[in-house]
Amino acid sequence: MNTAISRGTTPERPNGARILIVGGGYVGMYTALRLQRKLKAELKRGDVEIVVVTPDPYMTYQPFLPEAAAGNISPRHVVVPLRRVLDQCKIVIGEAQSIDHAKRTATLTTLATLEEGAEPEQISYDQLVLAPGSVSRVLPIPGLADHGIGFKTVEEAIGLRNHVIEQMDIASSTRDPAIRDAALTFVFVGGGFAGVEALGELEDMARYTARYYHNVKPEDMKWILVEASNRILPEVGEEMGKYTVTELRRRNIDVRLETRLESCVDRVAVLSDGARFPTRTVVWTAGVKPHPILAATDLPLNERGRLKCTAELTVEGVTHAWAAGDAAAVPDVSSKQPGTETAPNAQHAVRQARTLGDNIVHFLRGEPLETYSHAYAGSVASLGLHKGVAHVYGRKLKGYSAWFMHRTYHLSRVPTFNRKARVMAEWTLAGLFKREIVSLGSLEHPRAEFELAAGGKPPEDPKGSS
Repeated sequence: MNTAISRGTTPERPNGARILIVGGGYVGMYTALRLQRKLKAELKRGDVEIVVVTPDPYMTYQPFLPEAAAGNISPRHVVVPLRRVLDQCKIVIGEAQSIDHAKRTATLTTLATLEEGAEPEQISYDQLVLAPGSVSRVLPIPGLADHGIGFKTVEEAIGLRNHVIEQMDIASSTRDPAIRDAALTFVFVGGGFAGVEALGELEDMARYTARYYHNVKPEDMKWILVEASNRILPEVGEEMGKYTVTELRRRNIDVRLETRLESCVDRVAVLSDGARFPTRTVVWTAGVKPHPILAATDLPLNERGRLKCTAELTVEGVTHAWAAGDAAAVPDVSSKQPGTETAPNAQHAVRQARTLGDNIVHFLRGEPLETYSHAYAGSVASLGLHKGVAHVYGRKLKGYSAWFMHRTYHLSRVPTFNRKARVMAEWTLAGLFKREIVSLGSLEHPRAEFELAAGGKPPEDPKGSS
C-alpha cells in the first residue's frame, strides 16, 4: 500500500477503503488500535488503509501530567509512541488545515511542507474520523498571552516544574524582597481537574523541595487558586468539592471562589476582588474549546462549535464521517434528561473510541451499527502525595484511600503494558528513595550554551525564567 500525499492534487486511493483519522489523542489512537485489530485480514490484503494525521508522534495520557510535573513519573512514560502501538497504520506527522467532506479530501501541512516552504498537501479518503480533541480556551485578558503558562501538554507540565524550582532558586539567591516575593507567588486560574491537580501536586513538590534551601521555607510561598464559579471540582460532587477547598486552605493555599483574573500585565496578577499579586507564575487552566479544524470543515456544528453527532458516533446528516471525544456532541442515551450530551472527558473518549472503531468495521461489512451508551461512573482527583478525593459509583472517598484509587484507576487505564510496568516501577522506586528536586530548564534551550560560547546572546524566556 502506498499512502500518496501530493500537493494541490487529490492522490489516488488504494485498492480498498482509506480511513483517515485526524488526531492522535485518546479517540484517534484507540480508534486506530481497534481498527487494526478488527481489520487484520483486510489490512493484510490491502483492502483497507488506515492513515492517522497527528501533530505529535505520541499520545499523551493527560491524567498523569500533574504527577509528571511533580517529578513522580518520567515525562517519556506519560506518552505512548504511536508508531509502535499502531504498527499497521500510516502515521503522518502534521495538521489538517481544512476538510472538504463533499469531495472527501483533507488539506494538510506536514513537517516536510513546513521545511520546504511548500503549499499544503491534500489527501483523499473514504471514511473520515475527526478526533482532534480540544485546545485551551484563552480569554483576552491583558498580559495573559505574554506571561501565562498552559497545562495541557507534557512539554508544558515539565516546563512548569522546571519553572517552579527555578523561581525557588531565584528567591534563594536574590536580596531584593520584591523579586523574592514575586518569585514565590504562584497563581493558578481554573478550579477544574487540571488546575486543582496541578496546584496540589506542585505545591506538595515545592514544599518538599524547600527543605533543601537554607533560606526558603514552605510558609514563604504563596499558592493562589482562582475560580470564577462558586465551587471547584464539580465532577466529584458538591460535598467533595467543599472538602477539597477545606483541605487546600489547611495547606495554606489561598482559594478564591467567584473570582476572575482581570490582568497580569507587568507580572502583576489583578483579580476581580481587588487583590493584586506580583508574580512570575500564572498558570492558565480555565477550560478548553473545540479545535479550530472543526470550523474549517463543511460538517454540521452545534452552538458550541462541536460536531453534531448521533448515538452511533456518525456525524449527523452526513455519511462516511465519524467523530467522538472533545470534538463531538454525542447524545447521552443513558441520561434520563432529554438533550443531554456526554461530557468531554477521557472516561467517555476511550469508550467512544471502541464503539467508533467497531461501527466503522460494521459499516464496511454492511452490519448494523452499535449505539454508544455509558453511565458516568464518577471521578477521582489527586491533591498531592497521599492526598485525594473521589466520587465513584455513589461512594465518596477522601485522603489516602481516594489517592490510592486515583493511582490504581489511572494505572489500569494508561495504554500498553509497557507503560503500566514503567509507571509502576517509578512509583515503587519513589516510595523507596527521596523525591527528585532537579530542574532541567536548560532543556528548553539546548543550544543556549553553544550560542553563548560562539558570541551570541542567551535566549530570553517569555514566561519569566532566566
